[in-house]
Amino acid sequence: MDEQLSFIETQFPVSKISKESYKERKANNGQTLTGLGKWWGRKPLVLVRAAILGCLLPSTDNPKKDMDVFLKLMSMDNRGLLLRKEKRFSVQKLYEIVCKNQKLSKYKSYFYNDSGKVKIDRSAPRNEIEDAAFETLGYDEKIAMGKRPEQLDNLSDDTWREVNDYLNTNAHNLLELTKQLSLKRFGHNVIVGDCFCGGGSIPFEAARIGGDVYASDLNPIAGLLTWADINLCGMSSEKINRLQNFQKEVYAAVDKQVTNLGIEENEKGDRAVSYIYCVETVCPECGYKIPLAPSWLIGKRTKTVAIWKENQGAYDVVVKMGASEAEIKQAVIGTVNSHGIVCPHCGKSTPISSIRHDKLDKNGNVVYGLRRWGIDEFEPNTDDVFQERLYAIKYETREGERYYRSPNKRDIENEEHVRKIVASHLTEWQKQGLVPTTPIESGYNTDQIIRERGWSYWHQVFNARQILLMCLYKKTFLSLARDTYQEVVGLLALNRMANWNSKLSMWSNYPTQECGMQTFYNQALNTFFNYATRSLLGMKDTCIFNINNYPIHSRTKIELKDARDVTEYADLWITDPPYADAVNYHELSDYFLSWDASVIKDTFKDWYADSKKVLAVRGDGFSQTMIEIYSNLANHMNENGLQVVMFTHSDPAVWAQLALIMWRSGLSVSVAWNIATETDAGGINNGNYVKGTVLLVLRKQTGTDIAFLDEINEDIREEVKRQISNMQQLDDKEEPNFSDPDYVLAAYAASLKVLTSYKEIEDLDLDYELNKAISDPSNSKVVAIIENAKKIAYDCVIPTDFDNYFWRELTNAEKFYIKGLESEKHGNYQIGTYQEFARGFSIGGYSQLMASERANFARLKTPYEMGDRSMNDVPDFQNSLMRTVFEGIYVAIKNDMNPRKGLDFIKNDIPNYWDKREMIQQILSFLVDINDISNMHDHWADSAEMADALLTVVKHDSI
Repeated sequence: MDEQLSFIETQFPVSKISKESYKERKANNGQTLTGLGKWWGRKPLVLVRAAILGCLLPSTDNPKKDMDVFLKLMSMDNRGLLLRKEKRFSVQKLYEIVCKNQKLSKYKSYFYNDSGKVKIDRSAPRNEIEDAAFETLGYDEKIAMGKRPEQLDNLSDDTWREVNDYLNTNAHNLLELTKQLSLKRFGHNVIVGDCFCGGGSIPFEAARIGGDVYASDLNPIAGLLTWADINLCGMSSEKINRLQNFQKEVYAAVDKQVTNLGIEENEKGDRAVSYIYCVETVCPECGYKIPLAPSWLIGKRTKTVAIWKENQGAYDVVVKMGASEAEIKQAVIGTVNSHGIVCPHCGKSTPISSIRHDKLDKNGNVVYGLRRWGIDEFEPNTDDVFQERLYAIKYETREGERYYRSPNKRDIENEEHVRKIVASHLTEWQKQGLVPTTPIESGYNTDQIIRERGWSYWHQVFNARQILLMCLYKKTFLSLARDTYQEVVGLLALNRMANWNSKLSMWSNYPTQECGMQTFYNQALNTFFNYATRSLLGMKDTCIFNINNYPIHSRTKIELKDARDVTEYADLWITDPPYADAVNYHELSDYFLSWDASVIKDTFKDWYADSKKVLAVRGDGFSQTMIEIYSNLANHMNENGLQVVMFTHSDPAVWAQLALIMWRSGLSVSVAWNIATETDAGGINNGNYVKGTVLLVLRKQTGTDIAFLDEINEDIREEVKRQISNMQQLDDKEEPNFSDPDYVLAAYAASLKVLTSYKEIEDLDLDYELNKAISDPSNSKVVAIIENAKKIAYDCVIPTDFDNYFWRELTNAEKFYIKGLESEKHGNYQIGTYQEFARGFSIGGYSQLMASERANFARLKTPYEMGDRSMNDVPDFQNSLMRTVFEGIYVAIKNDMNPRKGLDFIKNDIPNYWDKREMIQQILSFLVDINDISNMHDHWADSAEMADALLTVVKHDSI
């Protein structure tokens, strides 16, 4: 075996890992680590596991077997998928599968019809039929019925025998295999380092599969979460049970205090679950004091609305459940829209900036008009522009029934009681460190809450009721905690409360979740005109949270440190660096640090408790800071070690920047893989959040050669072709692993592999080129090299059903369509694929060609869906032969599925029809087999059938 190269350097099952990553993402709070606390951009654990195993496993002269063994270890092979299966088929579904598959016909006799319902005989070998039916499914359907790879306790004995025979190991689980592979490669157990540990995915997974771990981060919240991941989830189940009892003890103690205060109960003894508040302001046109919200619909399932009635220059509220359709329609209108406030009394609209009294100074800069709050304030002054009021409460009876109502006298008294408690104790609590005194410092995210509400200190992001609960909880857990583990559990619960219970918590009226949402539903600090507050009862699951149990026995070290100052050595550095200003971790984490600082300093004596924003990797000094960091890591890694850098896939300019940074750091590119983890966006801004994570694999730079730029172009061309050819040879034709964006990415990496293999390129000034790639990418030599590599890649990935000559004759827009359709035939519906094609073929306005642009459901329009509409946004397509052929299909369908009508249209529209006849046949041939593809049949049925009929008449057409 050649152990010089690792498996990940030669191949990687990107399609399967993408699908498994997406499955893990969609688990939301069911993910292993997310329940411990909020962090932004955690990488899927399955991706981390795959990267580590890919680095440890050797690449041999039998690549097919290498892939087979890798898939077995990831439980992504057929046996592993069957082992992961946890859902059973319904009898009806099982019967349908048996009927569709000839190989399963022997089981058909076990099914019978009973009054129109399919049933299965008791004598049937149900498990055998289940397994046989499962084997007929595609990969997506299989993983939908099973656990995630990390949830599988172990692989089968047969699998371990096969793995050990091939790798010459003697392992019975992943921990043992990790240690044995480590000894073969490094002579000791592998040390995995991560100097940007963030939410802890990389250190946790490395430790869970048996690696020794070094983890560091500049940010204390990242350190806290990583410590919790390893030390809490890594505990025995017995110790975790004790911690969960501690959570219950704290909650019960706080609940007793809240109950004694009587601030969450109404006159009937019912307990509040949620409170809904809104902002109020005075209409500058008519002087009415008006409540503000984009919608007064409280609950879609319960048909609950807030109805406002004028009362002496202001408004009273009535909350009504079971509202009529007319009342719901009226409630949805709201009093705020994108243009500003809309007064329900005078009907006039006023921009929010005018309400806030924003103005321009003499230099044209905006001066925001809201008053800045003082440190001792927690509510608006009576003369502030924006006031707040409670307008709805969700209660729960002793029997568990829930209902809404508008606040009555008792509710208002409860509110005033809470306000007085906070007002009389705030200064004292702040001195005791129970309530934040931290200023909100100006920044990209924080400026929003400063200008939109005037808040100046972090405690002002919470109302009186929220402050009181947070304070009571913090004081209680600190008094009851008996060790570091309990203090950390208390802190995690406090942070969960802060995330789910602030004035930045949106109220959701969706049928499945009529409740308050988390503050950080996205990577921002968003203010709302109406917001949710949870009672203690409403936060029970927030305070008492699940800790997943995965005992860890590896050596681990976690510290807070600037990555430039790391002194620990690692065999594998796997990092997910903060890329420029993509996420302002230091600003967002200050939200939690304001509550945590005093406890962190007491619990972790050698830690600091501020976000060190001055040292954060961002802004103008980003590139130089990254070079210093990765130079340090290169100096602290094993000579035979690897680095895997994870970053969000972007354009060639970004690639050029990152490559130059790594090159200057003494690293050379080995390969790159793109893992797609697309999810639909939720919340306010609907659309696609396209998530693609690139794994850039690097080694220490060992080359001493010097080259000239014009000399290496041919080397790059050959390396691109070699890489793509290898991928195509290894690909599974029945269930493709690689899509076109993967080939483009491989081309990027191949070009950078050649570039970074040289110590120096005579006519290339790295510092100058790095600056060019950032500030003027269109004139960067390195960007041009990468762009050219992409063109080489597209020349190499001609659809298998297309003749090379005809392919070259197509316009770029036609190639975009054909490649997109080919991708759909392989079951790829990721919007990122189309975005890549659009960039690769240099076309804009491609939305006109798309039937859907939803993440994971994106697809092209069929000829019938295009109809005879103009495609002027894509003139390259509008004026193409393909467009005429598609219109011919449409005309034929509209004329009672008559192909002759379609042919007449095409011949009338194309003057040189006989010269183009073979190309027309090529285009139609590409559409014919679509009807046989199950995932495309429904929307392509008529168009594909007509393409087949039209192909026949074109073939037999004669002069």
